[in-house]
Amino acid sequence: MCFHTGLHRSKKEIEETFQAKFEPGIDFEPQDYIGFSFPQTPVILHMQPTVITLCQWGLIPNWAKDMEIRKFTLNAKIETITEKPSFKNSVNNRCLVIVDGFYEWKWLDEKGKQKQKYLITLKDEPLFALAGIWSEWTDKSTGEVIKSYAIVTTQANDLMAEIHNKKKRMPVVLNHNSQKEWLDLKPIHEFAYPLYDVSLQATPVV
Repeated sequence: MCFHTGLHRSKKEIEETFQAKFEPGIDFEPQDYIGFSFPQTPVILHMQPTVITLCQWGLIPNWAKDMEIRKFTLNAKIETITEKPSFKNSVNNRCLVIVDGFYEWKWLDEKGKQKQKYLITLKDEPLFALAGIWSEWTDKSTGEVIKSYAIVTTQANDLMAEIHNKKKRMPVVLNHNSQKEWLDLKPIHEFAYPLYDVSLQATPVV
């Protein structure tokens, strides 16, 4: 799964890499993100590929009564994404979740009492994107409109299966060439491993 990401590059670097501009007024600070705090993180929505906006991590379906569901919708499994009620209406609402890395922990014993943290990055591309789907939800008590997203995950490749050795999952990682295909609604199953793969590298975090 994927619950910890990082984005430590400047606004200028991000904009130049993705050929997009941050929305006016966005105050971005390089940082790590923990999904269970439901942060607002930089994303690119499919209908505005030249605009970088902020969306809340933890997808809230438009039919949800409240925001409680978001703790269960940080990730969406690509194998069942078209079937799950929380996600099936958002399959064609694609987004790029901008990162320069994500974190995973390798279990060093059977119960996971000892773990080694790794930073996972993309070879040769200091900035990249994770595949996301998004939704727009209106809080009926306040009228506030919230855009939120889930990171799409797939079966782990060989490297990630060795690191994420408990559940053996990984986010769908999009390099420069595949980002447009994702936003252009290429069939979602074509992004599942082993049909789709990228070159990742892992660095132990002390």
